[in-house]
Amino acid sequence: MAGLVYGTLVGDALAMPVHWYYDREALHRDYGEVRDYLAPRNPHPGSILWRSNYQALNAKGEILHDQARYWGQQGVHYHQNLKPGENTLNLQLGRVLANCLTTSGSYDPDLYLKRFAEFMLTPGRHRDTYIEECHRNFFTRYAQGKPLRKCGGEDIHIGGLAHVGILCAWLANDETAARAAVRTHVSLTHNSPDVLKAADDQARILMAVLRGRSLEEAITNIANEWLPPKQAQEWLRHPDSVIVGQRFSTACYIRESFPATLYLALKYSEDIQSGLVANTNLGGDNCHRGAVLGALLGAANGFTKIPQRWRDGLMAKEELHGLCEAAARPNQLLHHK
Repeated sequence: MAGLVYGTLVGDALAMPVHWYYDREALHRDYGEVRDYLAPRNPHPGSILWRSNYQALNAKGEILHDQARYWGQQGVHYHQNLKPGENTLNLQLGRVLANCLTTSGSYDPDLYLKRFAEFMLTPGRHRDTYIEECHRNFFTRYAQGKPLRKCGGEDIHIGGLAHVGILCAWLANDETAARAAVRTHVSLTHNSPDVLKAADDQARILMAVLRGRSLEEAITNIANEWLPPKQAQEWLRHPDSVIVGQRFSTACYIRESFPATLYLALKYSEDIQSGLVANTNLGGDNCHRGAVLGALLGAANGFTKIPQRWRDGLMAKEELHGLCEAAARPNQLLHHK
């Protein structure tokens, strides 16, 4: 369970400085081979902030705060203010979820939404420059007067899976409750059939691994619609850069990014360090792939197989330690409201 939780946030933090580098030559020119937590640097040659726009309708939609001045500028790194070992926004929201679980003792979507809104609307809470489209659309609807439960959209990106590992670790003793919580939680911001299907399959794989099945067996039996076993065995003989980049896009769309992540999980099923390093250096939406991959490899290999330098350097480690301790208590109330 600890490997599952830590792996989720480690995979994101490791990829953070080279997030959304679609030009691998530029990635390696700017950072070399990324194997440790690094600080992001400007300029980011592939940044699209220069053509991104968000205008808050009123105070209930004001989520950019002091970062708004960077939108519309060229070369601005999406995560320019984050420190080595710090998580991007979606995984910072994973910490918000973890805090909700440990303080309330259960998964309560309305409590999470309340704290999600407080977090996003409070200046200086996350310091991340880029805010994904799903959150911008969410707070546009909120500013229009919709209740929090009605603000989510049908987003089709892998970022919707960022919190699946945290929920599965908390509800590790009850697969039915875990899958129900995952479906409810993901639908709050990514109510798309494809994302919900991927989230459920990820939860099923994680629960199978926590019960003792091998990661390879779980992926082969559960996720064959995403990654056909015969083709997967053929792809494993090719370089990662061919499969994740040519066969599957490195972009965020779930139909490409989830099977790409499953491929990496199969290839590196017994080596979390090599798997997360490979994912990071493949670029694209490597942060969210990293969160999903880190959950899968962390569950399969355990906490101690995550390099100590990564565990120690993760800025969220104190909160994660509290979550793991609470989830492991014999009499811990684990249920889904």
